[in-house]
Amino acid sequence: MDIKVPEVGESIVEAVIGQWLKENGASVREDDLLLELETDKVNMEITAECSGTLEILVQEGETVQIGALIGRIAEGEVEASEEVATVEAETKPEVPVNPAVPKMAAERNIDLGKVKGSDRDGRILVDDIPTETPRPAKVEVSAATPPTPPTPAAKPAIKEDDARSERVPMTPIRKRIAERLLSVRQKTAMLTTFNEVDMQRLINLRKNHQEVFQRKHGVKLGFMSFFVKACVESLKEYPEVNARIDGDDIVYQNFYDVGIAVGGKRGLVVPIIRDADRLHFDEIEKTIRDFAERAASNKLNLNELQGGTFTISNGGIYGSVLSTPLLNPPQSGILGMHAIQDRPVVHNGEIVIRPIMNIALSYDHQIIDGSQAVGFLKQVKTYIEDPEEMLLEL
Repeated sequence: MDIKVPEVGESIVEAVIGQWLKENGASVREDDLLLELETDKVNMEITAECSGTLEILVQEGETVQIGALIGRIAEGEVEASEEVATVEAETKPEVPVNPAVPKMAAERNIDLGKVKGSDRDGRILVDDIPTETPRPAKVEVSAATPPTPPTPAAKPAIKEDDARSERVPMTPIRKRIAERLLSVRQKTAMLTTFNEVDMQRLINLRKNHQEVFQRKHGVKLGFMSFFVKACVESLKEYPEVNARIDGDDIVYQNFYDVGIAVGGKRGLVVPIIRDADRLHFDEIEKTIRDFAERAASNKLNLNELQGGTFTISNGGIYGSVLSTPLLNPPQSGILGMHAIQDRPVVHNGEIVIRPIMNIALSYDHQIIDGSQAVGFLKQVKTYIEDPEEMLLEL
């Protein structure tokens, strides 16, 4: 049986062999995990479609085209060796694991009972297994026998320019991010407008209802769901911000697929909340939590990363106080959230300390006028500072 790089999506034309999880010549069973493929958008796990002996044709780190032949399986019956059977018996955990995990854990002397799975159901993935084995117990050495100096850990193959620098190839995802960010500057007339939001009423509302909300829905009430709702309602009032340019036409999109920028293991990804205007607060929070968990383990699907009419990026979780978010083409607008800080402000004629968040709207000036951008951002500010008005749809 030939092992070929599967088609992932129309926009993906190549992939990188990330890691072979079986050795060349190894016996494999149907559905065994064989390797990980890295693309510029998502990572994929390739499993065996039959039992037999594996032949590896393309090595780790090599770039291959979609449809390329990367290995073969000589079909045949595979008998479980006593060693494998013993490993599986000794390392079988109480939680679900990916097929390659037990053998890898045994080779590295890792107790799976102490490994926390990162997948949605607690499943232990290959990436969850520590790369280093536990250090052996310290052994006393005779004075007459000097200790053997430790062997330096092997470093990944790199190209060194000189002794003070090293050169490593970009991952496909990082290359794609670089290309898209550069194209934003070249193909859009991007401009950014700023405002600040008093978060006090929203903080109080969230604090007063957090316990009941979490008990009823099984998820915490965060700030992001309010910003998603506020943006959707503001997009209805300023449809240009939800539109896109297609050639010489403006496409007004009467649906609201909101992208949420989240940090993945290999770079920033933007999964899409489909029809966000139809979702309740708990549904939005659960969707965002699911995205974040699967982005951390590279388990997002390609269709979850495509499309979108508007994006929200929260740099505040990293401590950013003010920034200029970059557009996510072909979208025409992106909202940037930032860290909340206590600041002195004038409120009802008095100087008081309030929790303030800076917000930023980057937009394509080819399609959105300054007045529309400022109006949209002011409307988001109004909804966040008076969340009851948004909740009651006043």
